[in-house]
Amino acid sequence: MEPDFIGVDDKTPDEECPTVYVDPLTGDFFFQGRVVTDPEVLAMISAHGPIGADEAVIWQPARMRPFINEAVTGSYERGRQGAGAPTFKELLANTKRSAVHLEMRDSYDRTHAAFQDWLSGGTGTYDRSAWTDLVSEAVERGVKMRRARVISEPVSDYIAWEHMLTDGNIKAGEDVRWLPRKNAFDLLLPGADLWMFDQRLVRFHHNAGDGSSLKQYEFVSDPRRVIQVVAAFEMVWERAIPHQDYRLPDPRSEGFK
Repeated sequence: MEPDFIGVDDKTPDEECPTVYVDPLTGDFFFQGRVVTDPEVLAMISAHGPIGADEAVIWQPARMRPFINEAVTGSYERGRQGAGAPTFKELLANTKRSAVHLEMRDSYDRTHAAFQDWLSGGTGTYDRSAWTDLVSEAVERGVKMRRARVISEPVSDYIAWEHMLTDGNIKAGEDVRWLPRKNAFDLLLPGADLWMFDQRLVRFHHNAGDGSSLKQYEFVSDPRRVIQVVAAFEMVWERAIPHQDYRLPDPRSEGFK
């Protein structure tokens, strides 16, 4: 049975959303919040009892007291529903310094009308203003946006199409690089594509076997896990080729698959 949602602090910035849940069967509590890493705070807490290897100290703001009281007393109404996971637009709007995207598949949505048009000999272009406007706004307020693509060679037709479209990303303000998979064989990379915001919140993406998005995401903010993503992305970025220097032959003449 799913835990009961009690309440979330919507006043905490940067997607740090302290939340309280209760297991309706056992009465156990689940607290979502920032993992405390301040050594002085951890030392004070450890003085009263050791912190186990599988334990973490979770911060909850004082504003959460009413929700905690409801959880403890059982006075909450069943069936409450939170706002759900933040949208990408909301995540980017709260980003202050950097947003990086790591793509590692050779194909995504092959049913996309523009991709099918491109395969048929058309331009393959389409209205991307919703995305480019989002990027431009973020870049204008100081957010550095980087996109790294790990790809197989010879590249797939889908990657060739993406490469053709990437000038639009660059014009909007993204910095894009390409890393041939043969040059990434010794890197320890995440098992899924991801976006990372301000090197503190990672959104992992789940895709079906054909590459299409399942619209299912996993969020990670534990600094111990985020730092692994930071290291992986920077290793990719260091080896990757800037978009303007990564040339592809004419895909139609090469018979891409």
